Amino acid sequence: MFEDHFQKLMRGLDQEAEATTAENIRLSRRASDEQAERNGNSLVALAIRDETVGFGGRSVVVLGKRDRRLELPWSRLSTGSPVVLSDQQAKDQLGWRGVVTQRDRETITVVLGDSPESMADRPLYRLDLSTDEVARDRQRDALRKAAATERGPLEKLKQRLLGHESPVFHPPRDWTPFGTLDESQQAAVSHALSAEHLAVIHGPPGTGKTTTVIELIRQAVRRGERVLACAPSNLAVDNLLERLLLAGERALRVGHPARVLPELREHTLDVLVESHPDLKLAREWTKEAWTLRRQAGKFTRTAPAAGARRDAREAAKRLLHDARQLESRLVDYLLDSAKIICATLTGLNENLLGDRQFDLVVIDEAAQSTEPPCWIPLLRAKRLVLAGDHCQLPPTVISSDAKRAGFHVSLMERVVARWGDTVSRRLTTQYRMHSQIMQFSSDEFYASQLTADDSVREHLLSDLPHVASQPLTQTAIRFFDTAGSDCEERAEADGDSRENPGEAAYVARQVAELIAAGVRSSEIAVITPYSAQARLLRELIADAAVEIDTVDGFQGREKEAVVISLVRSNAKGELGFLTDTRRMNVALTRARRKLIVFGDSSTLANHEFYLRLLNYFEGENAYGTVWEIPSDLNEEE
Repeated sequence: MFEDHFQKLMRGLDQEAEATTAENIRLSRRASDEQAERNGNSLVALAIRDETVGFGGRSVVVLGKRDRRLELPWSRLSTGSPVVLSDQQAKDQLGWRGVVTQRDRETITVVLGDSPESMADRPLYRLDLSTDEVARDRQRDALRKAAATERGPLEKLKQRLLGHESPVFHPPRDWTPFGTLDESQQAAVSHALSAEHLAVIHGPPGTGKTTTVIELIRQAVRRGERVLACAPSNLAVDNLLERLLLAGERALRVGHPARVLPELREHTLDVLVESHPDLKLAREWTKEAWTLRRQAGKFTRTAPAAGARRDAREAAKRLLHDARQLESRLVDYLLDSAKIICATLTGLNENLLGDRQFDLVVIDEAAQSTEPPCWIPLLRAKRLVLAGDHCQLPPTVISSDAKRAGFHVSLMERVVARWGDTVSRRLTTQYRMHSQIMQFSSDEFYASQLTADDSVREHLLSDLPHVASQPLTQTAIRFFDTAGSDCEERAEADGDSRENPGEAAYVARQVAELIAAGVRSSEIAVITPYSAQARLLRELIADAAVEIDTVDGFQGREKEAVVISLVRSNAKGELGFLTDTRRMNVALTRARRKLIVFGDSSTLANHEFYLRLLNYFEGENAYGTVWEIPSDLNEEE
């Protein structure tokens, strides 16, 4: 039975690998350079802005458009993305693999595993999103080992994770919070601490999930436990690490330093090893060994003493062995002395960690990962706590065959579906949204259990000292209906996405009205389910400080004011992937003080979820039409 489950996961992993490769080829290499860039998988016409040597002698290149007046367009290439850099003119070139370490509006920085001797000789470069084969191999290896394990802590975890034996919880022990926690946060920590094998912390938007997870980790360390804290993405791991450091905890970050935020790199294993005094001695021994090797291989006019060359080679061999031993002992010392180790799920290197086990493994943002990566840290776990929200976006899965087999269902979602309240505790007080922004999602996804904290329950844009008090800023929510206007969707030219130019124009005017009321551009986000609409909106809204992104790209973020463009408007009532209502849950819960939604009611009302959404806005006296938006912001109201 266990074997069947893991075989199914292995098959899904292979199907997703094939689909991802095929999709990357279809969107990138088979497309023109310009079209590949529009699809978001590539950046073209790049020039080297700077080239330096980074960690471990790796080449670090800063790339930007050859035309320095141009900004980089939207793409899926973000911090931590595996990429391939190639000469744009050499179509058959395999290129050089690397990792994106930084990105801003004008440049993107990549650390390369290897690079040509002189990159400046090539005038144009292309950067393509790549697959991470090392990560996939680690997942396969973990699944094979998990399937074969028949005893020990992992076997007990398997019984609970696969639904064969109920999770066991001991009577809660007394504990004193390090920080200020609300009632539901304390209950979640207490529940997780009392778990013998498995627990879940369910954190809806704005409820302080990370605060709760950090408290759990600190309490476990206080009890003398070793903790492995993981998450699917480098950014999520860095968030955990940063919060732990701010709380005064010592934590060690494992993984490629280039994928870690610059301000946190001093806490990575690589940098700590490189900067340790003992390593300088190892480097001196290595240098001396290579000097001896060169001397032993040199031709001399007079014959060396008998055995001298052999002795030099043997001495070099001993020095290199001692240097490697010293470095290995240093790595072991740092790993063994760390009470908290932080890493991505697929960033855990078996050769590095050896057979080390952890009393507690915490996987944050667990609902955003497919199941196979979770088994990598699970091989080392005595107890497991999953934290996240399975009511927001699920893991991204491209393969339709894998989806049909349930590969998109995260481990957390499956565990909650099997064990429910037995294993899970939901956080219920949220600290982000005005109560009207919160309520619809609370009713739809969280059994109406969420309550807004007093600090945010009635806060509005007009409460900000720099914002004018007027109807736009004195209310929390608004729906603008585009039905009957000139707002019609269309397929993106030469692309797979969709856009709605008329709706985009109204969105741009509404953003301008917010700014005219005193709302800072940096306090505004515009989000949409469609990448083509996001690109169009970036063209219409020239203000670079207004953040414009897809819903998927904005998950985990928040702004004072959020404007949503739903795009879909057609006679057939087709909604495409808007029917994934978890995506809309993310969109509706990003705003703190003002939420504005643009959509076509005649199209949206064909779906029960969106009909309820329309009714909610109308019931809150927050329904209007796009005709209400002033075309000239200077005219008197």
